[in-house]
Amino acid sequence: MYDWQQIKKQIIEHSQTIGIDKIGFTSGEPFLEIEVILREHQEKGYSSGFEESNIDLRINPSLSMSGVCSIISVAVAYPSLEPRPLSAEQETRGKLCRASWGQDYHKVLEEKLSNLDRFIKLLVPKAKTLIMVDKGPLSDRAVAVRAGLGWIGKNGSLITEEFGSFVYLGEILTNLPLEPDGQKASNLCGGCNECLNACPMQAILEDKATINCQKCLAFYTLTKGHLEDTLKEKIAEQKYLYGCDICQLVCPFNKDKNNDWHREFRPEYELVNPVLEKVIKLSNRKFKDTFGHMSGSWRGKKNLQRNAILILGRTKGAENIQLLADLLEHDLRPEIRAAVAWSLGQYDLAVTQNILKERLPKEKDVRVLQDIKRAIKN
Repeated sequence: MYDWQQIKKQIIEHSQTIGIDKIGFTSGEPFLEIEVILREHQEKGYSSGFEESNIDLRINPSLSMSGVCSIISVAVAYPSLEPRPLSAEQETRGKLCRASWGQDYHKVLEEKLSNLDRFIKLLVPKAKTLIMVDKGPLSDRAVAVRAGLGWIGKNGSLITEEFGSFVYLGEILTNLPLEPDGQKASNLCGGCNECLNACPMQAILEDKATINCQKCLAFYTLTKGHLEDTLKEKIAEQKYLYGCDICQLVCPFNKDKNNDWHREFRPEYELVNPVLEKVIKLSNRKFKDTFGHMSGSWRGKKNLQRNAILILGRTKGAENIQLLADLLEHDLRPEIRAAVAWSLGQYDLAVTQNILKERLPKEKDVRVLQDIKRAIKN
């Protein structure tokens, strides 16, 4: 007969030795408390398309692992302060959101949870477990809330008192009867609306503590294909190549919290604030070698390059006109040529207008043709 209280204590103590910053326990019961909001979110078209579409799978742990009795929720903090420049270069740069700083957090958390999983099975050899990090069907945030790690802020992020919202989440489902942590964290957002006011897309649904992903800037930096001009303008304005963390940066609970003790997540300036021209010129091999270890690489290089081109258009640097002209003439990807057309249209110079007009009779892609004509007209 096992002493489950002692087992739980040992799990907590071991988690602290392997770089897990916060740990909590909850039952394997369904998360009925989020069912209504998830269904409404889906029905109203707020979903990103990247999450699990089957709501039953998202709320019922037993559909992922039969016999689940407990869920161990963990949080690992990551840094938020910009690193110091490594050089005095003045090139035009873009930025990657903090969730893409350092090594891919999926792999780092999976390694930590695998370590914890092995420890659990040393304590209880017949233990049954299932690890989830972001890609699993369950809502990591819902699990973390019920396990007492924090509360859901108005921007939809889990906020912890110790580390703010800059935390990665994961969980282990198990058949072990570990006692749930009874105390839930109080929601301390109160009347604060900093995140709502700062969101460049007004994507935050205040009364739902969630985000309309179809309006979120981060979603559009990841979206493949052509973008509407208003979205191009927003990406160019905010200079995000991947993601967006504005709603977290303005949160009072993130003030003076940097969370920089995990070496795996420490940012390199040249990678998290890359020179745009260098990003645009990356080959497939060079992209993989440079950015492949970061979570922001999962959508491939084309999105980052498209966004880099849009940012160049806003800067209107004369030194970039020839680069953009070459892309419009020679790049085989319609989405890239469309982005170039918009960017050249921002210059409002005779030379850029001539570049667009010269390309017009050669362009075969209907969507790119439309973008060139609009750039010339505007």
